[in-house]
Amino acid sequence: MQRIAMLGGGFIGRFYAESIHGQRSRDKVVAIYARRQETADKFKADYGCDFASTDMEEVIAHPDVDMVCIALPNNIHETAVNLCAKHKKSVVCTKPLGRTGEEALRMMKTVEEAGIFAGYLEDLCYTPKFLKSLESVKNGALGRILWAKSRETHPGPHSDWFWDKEQAGGGCMLDLGCHCVEIARNFIGKDVKPVEVMCWAATQVKPIDAEDHAIALVKYENGAIGQFEVSWTFRGGMDLRDEVMGTEGTIWINNFLRTGFEMFSTGKGGDYIAEKAESNTGWLFPVGDEVNDLGYNHMFTDMFKSQEEGREPAETFYDGYVVNAVLDAAYKSAETKQWEKVHLPVWRGQEGLKPESTLVEYDADHYLIKQEMTHDGRNKVILKEKAGGKIIERDIV
Repeated sequence: MQRIAMLGGGFIGRFYAESIHGQRSRDKVVAIYARRQETADKFKADYGCDFASTDMEEVIAHPDVDMVCIALPNNIHETAVNLCAKHKKSVVCTKPLGRTGEEALRMMKTVEEAGIFAGYLEDLCYTPKFLKSLESVKNGALGRILWAKSRETHPGPHSDWFWDKEQAGGGCMLDLGCHCVEIARNFIGKDVKPVEVMCWAATQVKPIDAEDHAIALVKYENGAIGQFEVSWTFRGGMDLRDEVMGTEGTIWINNFLRTGFEMFSTGKGGDYIAEKAESNTGWLFPVGDEVNDLGYNHMFTDMFKSQEEGREPAETFYDGYVVNAVLDAAYKSAETKQWEKVHLPVWRGQEGLKPESTLVEYDADHYLIKQEMTHDGRNKVILKEKAGGKIIERDIV
């Protein structure tokens, strides 16, 4: 059983509590820290906590607390992590880990030097569809991964601090791009180094200093490409989609919005349909079980079991640091309009990878480009001559 202190009683803290008190049930949020007393008191009443306070250290140090769950604005993450290290408490932290790679690296080093368990709460790397897809990729069903694309777009976050560049550290790219970068890393291979980023970002709609729309390409050392599309300006709900392409196959994932559940309503019923849904009338796209479909259940199960078994979870502070480093390069690229290198002073994966050969042997004299059956019944191959490089086609009899 995990006895958890929740730091933050807002939107994400409540989502986390719903999951923790749901699937495993034996785990319990026993203490709540919030910056406002009324928020702490309401959270305590809603989730049956034993202790509530506006003093963060008091909550973290509470003797009944085994693990701390950070669900706070980005600019407070490091303070909370430092207190967890001071009091030797296991810690799990919401995404993004830091506002910058440098900040995330400090947090990673802090927990490692303190010898405490630390997990990175990247929920979209725990959705049921993602986990099944990743298993297929690891089993070789798609061959060598060439391209992994992730998209998260919606009308914008729920809390005021997200829109403040100083508190949040950035706009939609930091808020949503952190999901997308880590999804692509998993599919391409976490031990494959991200080396360069090309990014476009702009503030197109919202009256804020940070970006509200961004698109980027992330080049990996083995030649694979990660891609993300993120926006706080998308209308129509929350769109979560992933696409993976390999030499032997393709995966398309739709985690939200278009999931096969469609409903029409005049709006006479309830007001809430799904996270970031913009309307409760007309054709709607509810989600069967948001907490599970967004990955929270599998995420906390992995975190708690890993802590109890003395092993690392699937998503660690190291992963959060790598994600922040990639996003740092994306922000720089958006300014310079050039490919920018990913700065990783600590790298624990493979080194010196080269793009794999694309040449497929057909026979002693030819490489295979393509084999196909055409509409007129021809079974043919398109080949490249090894010697002269000439492209030819040949019918297979």
